[in-house]
Amino acid sequence: MVATMCSCKGNKNVVLTSGLKEEEIFRIDSAVCTKPEMMLYLVNTQKNFEKVYGTEIWQTKTSETTIQDSLKESVLAKLSRIKVMVLLAEEKGVSLTKEEKQKAERAAKIYFDSLTPYEKETLALKESVVVQAYEEYALANKLYAYLVQDVNPEISDDDARTITVSHILIKNYHQDANGHVVPYSASLKTEAYKRAQVIRQRIMEGEDFSTVQGLVNEGDTTQISFRKGEMSEAYEEIAFSLATEEVSRVVETQEGYYIIKCLNTFNQEETDANKILILEEQKKAAFEKEYDAFLGTLIGNINHKSWDAISLVNDPQIQTDSFFEKYELYFEERPLEN
Repeated sequence: MVATMCSCKGNKNVVLTSGLKEEEIFRIDSAVCTKPEMMLYLVNTQKNFEKVYGTEIWQTKTSETTIQDSLKESVLAKLSRIKVMVLLAEEKGVSLTKEEKQKAERAAKIYFDSLTPYEKETLALKESVVVQAYEEYALANKLYAYLVQDVNPEISDDDARTITVSHILIKNYHQDANGHVVPYSASLKTEAYKRAQVIRQRIMEGEDFSTVQGLVNEGDTTQISFRKGEMSEAYEEIAFSLATEEVSRVVETQEGYYIIKCLNTFNQEETDANKILILEEQKKAAFEKEYDAFLGTLIGNINHKSWDAISLVNDPQIQTDSFFEKYELYFEERPLEN
């Protein structure tokens, strides 16, 4: 995801200077984000958070920042991303149809009419601002679909299948008094490997895997389910080659020596779910490749004074939270994630 403009000081294409009008929060080439547009996104995001977590969520602090600042940053990132996508859509020749623009206008009217006069005045919102926001949101979604249309939707069962295994780990390291990982010496690694071999031999001679596991396992887990790409290459290569109830040889990995027992080689329901996830990952990778290349050609700047002055709304008379809901209602699609 695009980094927030106020935290990418190392990006040579982001110029952290002023030079913008007071109501302009940031500019990326010819694309400008104004304060009313920013507040439209920020307030609706804030109110949706509060519906789920309650207003007390804003009192929470992390070690580095507040939840309020984190939300501001995420909204800035989202709007920055949309503005870049609008510029990329123009370059790619992607645009909204007349019907899509009409949808944006209808959604904007319904949303704008749902605001109280006080909300409109306080947020400095005009219907034209809402129309533009919906059009750009829709265009960003349309661009995404355009850029990922050639991704092959066919995912094989083998690539998507989830297996479930039980395992025993004999570590090849220890932790010092400060919790730092200290690798074993060569002699201690050899000793650990020999111990793993003896444990495997006990199992192969008939001892119950779970019983032995409870006595000797040095890992934090005993059973896991995973698909390809989620574990180390050495672990996966052996685990995916096992039949149900089969026990592996001793497998050396970065963290130590594993003895793996396969419990389930295939789950159709999980495999089907994984196909959806894998396809989305492949689409995202295809999109990000195009997006990142284009982003590197752009120059942007941010109005620090105006941005720093923006805060979450602590006003009981402002309750609007249906901006994204109205979009989904009229466009019948899942909007872009942050």
